[in-house]
Amino acid sequence: QVQLVQSGGGWVQPGGSLRLSCVASGRIFSISIMAWYRAAPGKPRELVASIYNGSSTKYGDSVKGRFTISRDNAKNTMYLQMDSLKPEDTAIYYCNVVGMLGTMSSFTSWHQGTQVTVSS
Repeated sequence: QVQLVQSGGGWVQPGGSLRLSCVASGRIFSISIMAWYRAAPGKPRELVASIYNGSSTKYGDSVKGRFTISRDNAKNTMYLQMDSLKPEDTAIYYCNVVGMLGTMSSFTSWHQGTQVTVSS
């Protein structure tokens, strides 16, 4: 009932930048939390950044000062600006959205992920 379209992944050299976006659509009444997670090979999925409806944000320690999360509530869209990328940022990045449907039931949706590769 909620579809997520994620874009912006790819390959970049160390020190470069990428911007991810995630658009949520469907029978959405409201969105409370939008977040980015990532999973590197052989490692568990970890929180990269999250943003709440009131625009408060939270970042993983490894990306603080380099990544910026933002959202456009009118478009149900979330962005992740990734600067000063490092090889250790290489991972599959997942968009996660939590909210309420028009039926007043809660939902949690995940995108299948987008590969981000940082290498020279």
